Amino acid sequence: MSVDTEALADFVADRLHDVADTNKAGPMAAYMKTDMPFYGVQKAGRVPILRDTVTRFQPADRGEYRSAIGALWARPHREEKYLAIGYARSFPEFVTLSSVPLYRRMIVEGAWWDLVDETAIHLVGDVLLRQSDRMTPKVEAWIDDRDMWLRRTSILAQIGHKDATDARLLFDACEQRMGETEFFIRKAIGWALRDYAKTDPNAVSAFVIEHRVELSGLSYREATKHLNL
Repeated sequence: MSVDTEALADFVADRLHDVADTNKAGPMAAYMKTDMPFYGVQKAGRVPILRDTVTRFQPADRGEYRSAIGALWARPHREEKYLAIGYARSFPEFVTLSSVPLYRRMIVEGAWWDLVDETAIHLVGDVLLRQSDRMTPKVEAWIDDRDMWLRRTSILAQIGHKDATDARLLFDACEQRMGETEFFIRKAIGWALRDYAKTDPNAVSAFVIEHRVELSGLSYREATKHLNL
């Protein structure tokens, strides 16, 4: 049975409207520094909506998967975009290389950490983990992209990969971007290195010592938070 993407998007909008809290909508938008409207539905309120959406609207193939995500992503409220990402994560069989163009669009259009980071880590990152031979060249290309959020994605994509981390890819990305003054890049470098330090503290220690002068203070502090340096 095919997914009616319009019905899916309407279902999500209706459910969000039912639990909307206008007293929270404004502060949520202010916190995210965005003009995009919020319903005022925090994560706890979105969880049952996502669960019901995934149960009712299961994509039969990759085309339906991408269409369903696109329909949610096109809606005007931020919670609908959060649920688009949640829906995308709920069907790992379709989190593959063929879906990367959609994820890329979500990153570029999302253009803020709350939308980019989950897409980078749990969608792009999952593709990189499972299809590293074909996804690695794309991630390597993004490190030089004009779009800052794609550059951030190339650094964050291996968060949580632990022993499966491609250390060369991670260190190359950090080295190429360590001269940037952009806060979100500096923060990403520190975060990615700190995460990998849980798996290989010696490798991260050696990297930050070697590049102590080039690394920003923010990147260095974040990377060495749990290292004895």
